[in-house]
Amino acid sequence: MAAPADTPPAAGYDDEAAASTYVSRETPTREEDDPPLAMEAMRAVQILNPSGEVTMPRPERTRVMCVANQKGGVGKTTTTVNLAVALALHGNRVLVVDLDPQGNASTGLNVPHHTGVPDVYDCLIDSVPLEEVAQAVEGIPNLWCVPATIDLAGAEIELVSVVARESRLARAIAAYPGHFDYVFIDCPPSLGLLTVNALVAAQEVLIPIQCEYYALEGLNQLIQNINLVRQHLNPKLEVSTILLTMYDRRTRLADAVEQDVRNHFGDKVLQAVIPRNVRVSEAPSYGQSVMTYDPGSRGATSYFEAAQEIAERGVMEPVSRNA
Repeated sequence: MAAPADTPPAAGYDDEAAASTYVSRETPTREEDDPPLAMEAMRAVQILNPSGEVTMPRPERTRVMCVANQKGGVGKTTTTVNLAVALALHGNRVLVVDLDPQGNASTGLNVPHHTGVPDVYDCLIDSVPLEEVAQAVEGIPNLWCVPATIDLAGAEIELVSVVARESRLARAIAAYPGHFDYVFIDCPPSLGLLTVNALVAAQEVLIPIQCEYYALEGLNQLIQNINLVRQHLNPKLEVSTILLTMYDRRTRLADAVEQDVRNHFGDKVLQAVIPRNVRVSEAPSYGQSVMTYDPGSRGATSYFEAAQEIAERGVMEPVSRNA
């Protein structure tokens, strides 16, 4: 739909002078003025880091981050997969725990998760050690994934009668013999026992927020649940990171939502914003993250910047991290 016309110019208005001062929201930046293929190639090399020489800062202690938002379709799984790949490609040891019965994070990392594959369900219900379930992600060094199968759909009911049901995942992660720099837990779009397990296991909560009005409506309920978990089960839990996703720079609504979120959460909101980008949506159908599917795309660049920001924040604030 076309934008409303601006106020007509007054008499004597100099169109040429106005054109020289007016800057459209779609005006290309200096970077975009460079040859597109050259810029894309530079971004791809920076993101894929084939030499392994460029590294992101590694935290002093393992950072366990729960990626949560009970609203579906805001980019939780996409964010988990792409941040994990970006950090792993730049020298960090990363574990992804797929806690969503749909198993989309497992799909995005091309990790088998069909019926019969040992998965996170076995860890939660049968106390199988996490190292027996974790699989190395093909083609990405330093990245492992604990897959989720459809069996996990029944875990919410089965956990009801289990002793210390809220801390099953926390104990499984604590018992892992290897060291990780980051553990990302991809939560289901609900506030049930699986999400509670993730909140108890984590030190930090990363909340992806879609740049649309509905995305703000359920946020209060999520924050209340996080506060309840902090009071009764995990006093070290904090909302450390907010990531704006599906940003459409052509709309005023996206700007309004961004301003509301930044005004409310302040420095917790990453400067990097994830735009709407078709490459991000295409990548999972090839069993890849956008970082490897199209490393020169806007989506890959944005997730790379977000990962870099998260890594730098972790080094700047080591005091708030527990072992």
